[in-house]
Amino acid sequence: MNVRNCRKCNRLFNYVTGLPICPACKEDLEKKFQEVKAFIQENRTVPLQVVAEECDVEIAQLNQWVREERLIFSEDSVMSISCERCGAAIRTGRFCDKCKNETMNDLMSAGRRPEVEAPVRKKDLTETAKMRFLDKK
Repeated sequence: MNVRNCRKCNRLFNYVTGLPICPACKEDLEKKFQEVKAFIQENRTVPLQVVAEECDVEIAQLNQWVREERLIFSEDSVMSISCERCGAAIRTGRFCDKCKNETMNDLMSAGRRPEVEAPVRKKDLTETAKMRFLDKK
């Protein structure tokens, strides 16, 4: 059994996986997410600062939800985040489509076994590798 203190309320709870917060705080966080999601759907073009102030959520939490692809900036929104690899502007996630494809191709090529060239066969040594004896006289 893995018992930890909740990062938010400091209560003890049985930690299984994921964020180190208790089930009650997870439920509160999910309710806050639904509130933010509804606010953004009604006000598509508002900046993150306004969303954070109106919904009483930290900007870091909003950025985490965007990185996790739970929140997506609309096409007409002026807001965007930058790709962690190349710095291009993206609407959600961690990487732009180009970097995702490059990373996927790199992983696919790393998983392939390199083609081994057939070994060069030496001449048949049976003719030249005979045992020789010295004549004893």
